[in-house]
Amino acid sequence: MCPVSGLFWLSGCNTHQSALAPFGVEADALRSLLVVLLVGAVLLAAGLFWLMRRAVASPEGAITHQQGMRMVLWLGGVFPTILLGGLLIYSLPMMKPAPVGPADLRIRVDAQQFWWRTQYRTAGGPVEGANELRLPVGRTVSLELTAGDVIHSFWVPGLAGKMDMIPGRVTNLVVRAEKPGRYRGVCTEFCGLSHALMAFDVIAMPPAAFDAWLAAQARPAQAATSTGARLFAAYGCGACHSIRGTDQAGTIGPDLTHFGSRPTLGAGIRQPTIANIAGFIRHPEATKPGVRMPAFPQMREDEAIAIASYLQGLQ
Repeated sequence: MCPVSGLFWLSGCNTHQSALAPFGVEADALRSLLVVLLVGAVLLAAGLFWLMRRAVASPEGAITHQQGMRMVLWLGGVFPTILLGGLLIYSLPMMKPAPVGPADLRIRVDAQQFWWRTQYRTAGGPVEGANELRLPVGRTVSLELTAGDVIHSFWVPGLAGKMDMIPGRVTNLVVRAEKPGRYRGVCTEFCGLSHALMAFDVIAMPPAAFDAWLAAQARPAQAATSTGARLFAAYGCGACHSIRGTDQAGTIGPDLTHFGSRPTLGAGIRQPTIANIAGFIRHPEATKPGVRMPAFPQMREDEAIAIASYLQGLQ
């Protein structure tokens, strides 16, 4: 195997986005099913190869017609039926949806062109975020998947299988993370020009840390009177974006209440530095073609930097 080909195959051996490195119960069950089905396929292929080799190597008339028919019956009918029936019986229980109790966490995930809206359903009301999904380790979570524009597809390889997200329909995916860490999810249904640029982080946290994080996210943003805050309002950014605790209450774009605590900018594309945020504000289409966020070419660079500094401070 040439070095380039070897590197290509090794590129799939990661732990943050691989179905072979599960951190969720469902993905672990799928990996076990894959192994069992692979063993079954190898047994069938080995049996077929043995028959072919024997047929080629045996002299003419080595077996009688009756012996040949018996071989066809057992190796071509009975054995495959038993094997495939066993595989079916093994896999059927995995098709049953996992139960969800009234006390289990429910998270609505809404796919947009080209970002992700998350909404945690809590007793105190919904807590909204964007482009990241946080899960408490060891707890059952019901993900309510939908789309706001075109068909998308939700896939976190190490968590569970793929699930289409269809406008006007809510599909439930029940998951349970078993291992803390930071992982990656993607859209796997072509949805427009920046389909490949709408990744999201999946962060599995210990339950106590998750509860503390969710409580912090539920709090409104701290009041600010900085130049960036004034420019944010003056340029009409609040028509699309919401910052809880202020009079900015738009619902078209992502909620920015705790934007400064997010690990990436533009749904996993760039690091949220001041320069990157300012550039995205003025020319979002340069980073994400086809994005619906309007450009602000008339905005001065120092103004964009002031707004970026304000947003970065929203922890």
